Amino acid sequence: MRAFTTFSPLRKTLLGLAMAGALGAAGQAQAGEVEVLHWWTSGGEAKAVGELRDLLEAEGHEWKDFAVAGGAGDSAMTVLKSRAMSGNPPAAAQINGPSIQEWGELGLLGNLDGVAEAGNWDELLPEVVSNMMRHDGHYVAVPVNVHRVNWLWANPEVLEDAGVEMPTTWDELFAAGETLRDAGYVPLAHGGQPWQDATIFESVVLSLGGSDFYRRAFVDLDEKTLQSDTMIEALTTFKRLRKLMDEGMPGRDWNLATGMVIDGEAAMQIMGDWAKGEFTAAGMKAGEDYVCAPVPGTKDAFTFNIDSFAMFQLGDEEAREAQKTLARLILEPEFQKTFNQIKGSIPARPDLDMSGFDSCAKRSMQDFQAARDANTLVPSMAHRMAMRSDVQGAFFDIITNYFNSSDMAAEQAAERLAQAAKLAM
Repeated sequence: MRAFTTFSPLRKTLLGLAMAGALGAAGQAQAGEVEVLHWWTSGGEAKAVGELRDLLEAEGHEWKDFAVAGGAGDSAMTVLKSRAMSGNPPAAAQINGPSIQEWGELGLLGNLDGVAEAGNWDELLPEVVSNMMRHDGHYVAVPVNVHRVNWLWANPEVLEDAGVEMPTTWDELFAAGETLRDAGYVPLAHGGQPWQDATIFESVVLSLGGSDFYRRAFVDLDEKTLQSDTMIEALTTFKRLRKLMDEGMPGRDWNLATGMVIDGEAAMQIMGDWAKGEFTAAGMKAGEDYVCAPVPGTKDAFTFNIDSFAMFQLGDEEAREAQKTLARLILEPEFQKTFNQIKGSIPARPDLDMSGFDSCAKRSMQDFQAARDANTLVPSMAHRMAMRSDVQGAFFDIITNYFNSSDMAAEQAAERLAQAAKLAM
């Protein structure tokens, strides 16, 4: 992963306010209070984050919830930038991937090295996880979990009723889609939002190009790769998937799409394993009431999204202690197990006993470790893991415009992706 030294256009303004404003305003927090910005607002997510709140309050500190709805965190990041510009960031904020480095460059993040040393984070965390939690060699964030993004979810009763099997190739998926449509079901539930479009697209790219191709495209931003025949094939396959979706998808939230699978209105959904939290909240059991499988063609790879909380600098000593307690609790076994069983993800620390997790989570942990050993772990482009936020925004615009355009060719979309990558260099 590259170390980024540029931020969004807000960088210059934020730098001028970073130290004096942030330390002054943040230091006014009540003793022992931690204001936590996050975007976990769906049923399963809200229940999961409530576990962390309860643990913090059990140790005598106060949790001030700052939830901003929006599945990919775009709205939350807009609010966070506004708060930072006014010199009043929260104590902790859900910030993922390279964005941690961007905020670290602004000098706003606190130092968690003492908590990390006491908790032996270097030994507990896989290197791919711990590296993302550091800025300039120092821990500034703590990982909550590891999500697998390249999952295909399905309602087995719907599949059985239509007489189709869980698809393992794109050809099988398209063939199943026709049969499911004829049987009166929506073949593929989807929410027409840019981040959801990008979630599907990155899985198609991984499937058809493999992990090395994926990295060249989305991490290295290689222009030749972005304009290649393989990328054009991925774009073409991606757009074909639109025919498997319903007309009501524009603007639909991801959890509502998951609800379509839960209710038997739709057969399948391509979505990260946070979708499993919705199945769990609905009282459904993995392997029986719903089934999971890697997106066709990606069974040997693992697209990861690491949820993490970055800690902002605070002036008040008691507030800093509460903040450190929050960081410590996040990586303790009790929270890691309880939270991830509810959320649908797997623990950030792989040393924990997985016997209490469901079959999808157990497979996810096995596949994560296998992909780590085989060097087929790839960071999610759609979920702030692979590239700078401004580049990601440009890619989102191109991907979703292409997906919804009746006259943009795959070759045009590929060329625009390459142009966006060129401007980012």
